[in-house]
Amino acid sequence: MTSDTILSVQSLSVAFRQGEQSNLAVDNVSFDLKKGETFALVGESGSGKSVTAMAITKLLPESITEYSSGSVIFENENLLDKSESQLRQIRGNRIGMIFQEPLTALNPLHTVQKQIGEILRIHRGLNGKPATTRIIELLGLVGIPDPASRLGAYPHQLSGGQRQRVMIAMALANEPDILIADEPTTALDVTIQKQVLLLLQELQQKLGMTVLLITHDLGVVRRYAHRVGVMTRGKLVEVADSEVLFTNPQHAYTRALLDAEPKGLPVNARQDVTAIMKVDSLRVWFPVKKGVFKHTVGYIKAVDDISFTIKRGHTLGIVGESGSGKTTLVQALLKLTGSSGSILFNDQDLQPLNSTEVRPLRKKMQIVFQDPFSSLSPRMSIEEIVAEGLVIHDIGTAAERADRVKQALAEVGLDPEMRHRFPHEFSGGQRQRIAVARALILDPELIVLDEPTSALDRSIQAQLMDLLRSLQDKHGFSYIFISHDLKVVKTIAHDVLVLKEGKALEYGPAKSVFEAPQHPYTVELLESAFAI
Repeated sequence: MTSDTILSVQSLSVAFRQGEQSNLAVDNVSFDLKKGETFALVGESGSGKSVTAMAITKLLPESITEYSSGSVIFENENLLDKSESQLRQIRGNRIGMIFQEPLTALNPLHTVQKQIGEILRIHRGLNGKPATTRIIELLGLVGIPDPASRLGAYPHQLSGGQRQRVMIAMALANEPDILIADEPTTALDVTIQKQVLLLLQELQQKLGMTVLLITHDLGVVRRYAHRVGVMTRGKLVEVADSEVLFTNPQHAYTRALLDAEPKGLPVNARQDVTAIMKVDSLRVWFPVKKGVFKHTVGYIKAVDDISFTIKRGHTLGIVGESGSGKTTLVQALLKLTGSSGSILFNDQDLQPLNSTEVRPLRKKMQIVFQDPFSSLSPRMSIEEIVAEGLVIHDIGTAAERADRVKQALAEVGLDPEMRHRFPHEFSGGQRQRIAVARALILDPELIVLDEPTSALDRSIQAQLMDLLRSLQDKHGFSYIFISHDLKVVKTIAHDVLVLKEGKALEYGPAKSVFEAPQHPYTVELLESAFAI
């Protein structure tokens, strides 16, 4: 190790035992972390980057993990040789970690104060008032407004950005030498992403930390990393300075990753077509009730006086931060939540219809959800999942349904012979294709796509967007495309609706919104999206 190296990973190989077999997840990986730098490990899901990061402090499940070879040298000692009790003195103290999904990483039964306080108590022996003072200081440091009022909050009472900031506060509580950030911005809106990354950058400079950043977002890497390591199939195939890697990538896989950035244009849709949906003055207000008699004292205006039109064969992109009203708006359009105002679908007013009357229309309005793993039943085969809509609407015989399932799977690029498998046997991208096939099989006219790419790697995102455009071009679907990723929205939307706090701040042709935004908030969204 050189004098400027704080940690050295040498010839690291990690395997997972499965019965009699052993599957190699990390294959002979070597790299150094230099003091004060940000080193990014990038690659698609399954490339081994997170396993590598977890292996540094032996956070992988001991019962199934084999460290086949190599070492992790920190302060001239091999962390892989340390006992569990010795590693506890290092984890969260000398080496901190931010996990990808704060809602699952934070204990839902403990308050913010208790969770951060536990780290201070274990490593610093702080209790009582000194611990509370330090917790308030940490929450203020990571940008939580009025930190003292948040001490008693539970994770579910915080927004996604606030939860991630609490995770950062926990990781920084003992001012570690190294901070491992595992996909710290994947689930966040673009403006919150930018805030979190700038915060990490600022704290890194202030505390002199070394940051190991795990991500599949090359935009983030380009802006914030000093050096980059590219992983695929457990191997580290390229290491270079950030500027060099982006201007002159050497490995074919690195070049493929760089080419996978969202690109393409919306399908060439006709302008002289009728509207499939017209929405006028739509409102979803939730009453706030207080007192013994539960009198209404106000309203949460989740959707407030929104109007727009979707033409046949066109895509409306709906963008905005978490809590802006995107999902509530769509629920109202599909009659999944109560609303006021006018919703015309094929010139039919949906508002007077009850659940029985609206049911026959549902086959013409389908939805693809954000997380395909949770939206597909683990107990049903792919054939049963895709055919479920046909069964509910009593369409076709069993043989005809089987044929339509095969056709739908083939159309989304999946082998029809896979139809007898279950969701856990497919990758994230394949599961999302199954969700698209489930919507496609009913011959809908309008498909709602609710953050369909946010959980996918860039290359898989590009494949899914190509598929969605080709299906729209072939069948003439209209899409409502909800996303916080404006780079993706730009490749598919003909019109864009910008929401914030339930209000439509901007609405118009996508070209106008992207090239000449009128509202300051739209400008901020675009700057955040295309700056990283």
